[in-house]
Amino acid sequence: MKSRYSIWKSISALVIVFMLSACTGETKPSSTTKKETPETESVSPSSSEQNPTAKETRPAVESFELLTSEGNQKLEATLHQGEGFSLYVFDKFTFDATTGHLSLSGNPGYYVDIEPLPSDYDLTKLEVAGMEELSQIGDVSNFSGELVEHPLGFADLYLQASGKEGISDYIVWTSESGDAFLFRLHNPKGAEASDFAGPILISLSTVLRE
Repeated sequence: MKSRYSIWKSISALVIVFMLSACTGETKPSSTTKKETPETESVSPSSSEQNPTAKETRPAVESFELLTSEGNQKLEATLHQGEGFSLYVFDKFTFDATTGHLSLSGNPGYYVDIEPLPSDYDLTKLEVAGMEELSQIGDVSNFSGELVEHPLGFADLYLQASGKEGISDYIVWTSESGDAFLFRLHNPKGAEASDFAGPILISLSTVLRE
């Protein structure tokens, strides 16, 4: 049985620049079955609380702690409503409720598309589609399963491609309430890469079906 992780009221995000290899142009070995740590920031919970169900009301504003290279920062995120789901969004990020598109306000090239999945979704078909989609970017790695020190905690499917343009993720994740979502995340090379990854992953870990 796979483990479940609660949404954390206080989260410490330790910025470990795993993306250096992509940013310096080093070649990543090709693999479709590799089970390692995805190229992203390592995040550890400092405390946890019971995740609310979709019928419960969440506060309009929630605080999260991120431990970054600049020190410990306490940031507030605002609850936003999407099409059939809600999530917490930090300042400096823009959320399009109609399309489920969450991006860095100052550089929209950094973004994630959030798609609620039907209860009868086919994980095998999604994996095939994800492999095909990401293979156009670069070598694809598979990190599906338990995600150590990662805000999402567990992913039914976690494919990642690293190419000359940056890193892209194709993730099928199930919330604590049992609802599945597809996340397509694009993190280009650049100065904002680490500023984007930590907050965006925490936001995704707060997605709940409404």
